[in-house]
Amino acid sequence: MKEKIPDFLYDTLIKEYGQGITNQIIQGYSKKRKTTLRVNTIKTKGETVKEALKQQNIELQEVDWYKEAIILKDCQEQEIQQLPMYEKGEIYLQSLSSMLPPLIVAPKSKETILDMAAAPGGKTTQMANLSNNEAMITACEKNKIRAERLKYNLQKQGATRVNVMVEDARKLDNFFCFDKILLDAPCSGSGTILLKQNQLEKNFTQELVSRSIQTQKELLKKAIHLVKEQGEIVYSTCSILKEENEEIIKEILKNPKVELVPIQKEKLGNLPFLPVTLEGTICLKPNELYEGFFVAKLRKVKK
Repeated sequence: MKEKIPDFLYDTLIKEYGQGITNQIIQGYSKKRKTTLRVNTIKTKGETVKEALKQQNIELQEVDWYKEAIILKDCQEQEIQQLPMYEKGEIYLQSLSSMLPPLIVAPKSKETILDMAAAPGGKTTQMANLSNNEAMITACEKNKIRAERLKYNLQKQGATRVNVMVEDARKLDNFFCFDKILLDAPCSGSGTILLKQNQLEKNFTQELVSRSIQTQKELLKKAIHLVKEQGEIVYSTCSILKEENEEIIKEILKNPKVELVPIQKEKLGNLPFLPVTLEGTICLKPNELYEGFFVAKLRKVKK
């Protein structure tokens, strides 16, 4: 297995997690992940979706930490995309790991929320769901093509209180002010690697990691400017490398305006957690159900 991932990544994983956990991570990279989806409660109910899936003879499994999430036993995304419920926007194909950050944001009616890197819109539409379509969400996406995809998904899912800005969130004017911010940061994707991917050596590089870290720091510093006093920032990546995760948060915590809000792991059920070097943050180990994923929650304690 070792020879299938870039040497620098293997060496980093060994250094950060040790041989035993690194072997488990690489084993997770070799798994084919199951198809998972989220019920769009703006348009339908979970029971309706489950019944419709059963009528199609699609075996499903429920998720104990989120009642709107569904795991499909032996079904590919392409099959789901043929179903009327998909066409109507009653469901959204989304990885289980990426459903965690919106749950940790916990958006409520009338709150102002910024999604700093929103496309294609899975987390944005989920936050609309969680607030009963009553939070006022600003969704930023700097790439025009990806922004169009975001707008399409928002419309299809019926998320009507979302304002899309085709803008790099780092360039937002500081007069903006939000109750909560979700920063699902651009990252190396070290938690989402699949060993069957072609050209892994070419595409997954140290330069990619370094570039990601620079962007993550800039976005997080901007988020601190844009969130209200006592407002919260949820930072997430689909990376399992500590330099993109805990190390970024530790550096930000040197700012006296910010404190860490511990995430209550016990409320999230039996997830495949990796050890973290910053208590109160969480990181998931890749396996057949979950992508590797990191989440931390911050609060701005003073202006």
